[in-house]
Amino acid sequence: MPLHGWWIEGEGRRALLFFHGNAGNVADRLERARILNQRFGLDIFLVDYRGYGRSGGSPSEDGLYRDGRAVYREAVTRGFGADRIILFGESLGSAIALQLALDRPCAALVLETPFLSIPAMAREHYPFAPVFLIRTRFDNEAKIAAVTVPTLLILAELDEIAPPAHGRRLFELASGPKTLVVIPGAHHNDTYAIGGEAYWHAWQDFLLGSDL
Repeated sequence: MPLHGWWIEGEGRRALLFFHGNAGNVADRLERARILNQRFGLDIFLVDYRGYGRSGGSPSEDGLYRDGRAVYREAVTRGFGADRIILFGESLGSAIALQLALDRPCAALVLETPFLSIPAMAREHYPFAPVFLIRTRFDNEAKIAAVTVPTLLILAELDEIAPPAHGRRLFELASGPKTLVVIPGAHHNDTYAIGGEAYWHAWQDFLLGSDL
């Protein structure tokens, strides 16, 4: 099953696999992808999961994990070795990026507005969840301790969907090199807009500190 997305060419040194959140599709992420590309020279692989945007099929937890592996495979095919691949997941995409970090070797992992698991989110509130999410777990809490690569967690101070406490708990559980950044005044979907230069400096410091 083909997936729709873009490969935004950068300097050819590092590839960022960008796994978007539940709301919207890749077209909604182009502005941030453009900034990541221009500021850091990253090649960006930005792809819709099955059932999202212009990609066919129906979403499922296992299906989205398979989509993550397919994006990784494409990056390798394009010449990027594991030591030059960075995984980035926002919201729902954090679960896909985290699972991929366990399934395939990579250089680093960035999780933005992550959550502990779907059941944990449901205990908080999840009235907008599509039906397929109700039947899934996406259990980041149970998995993150097994991640060994440098990990950056970016939280929104006023996140109304994925409570910052979820991200803080994931940071506590992470066992590898880790960095936590909280964006003051930010909500779930406006971290880079509200954070401004502080947001981008967090990325820069992480990339430099991890020798990426």
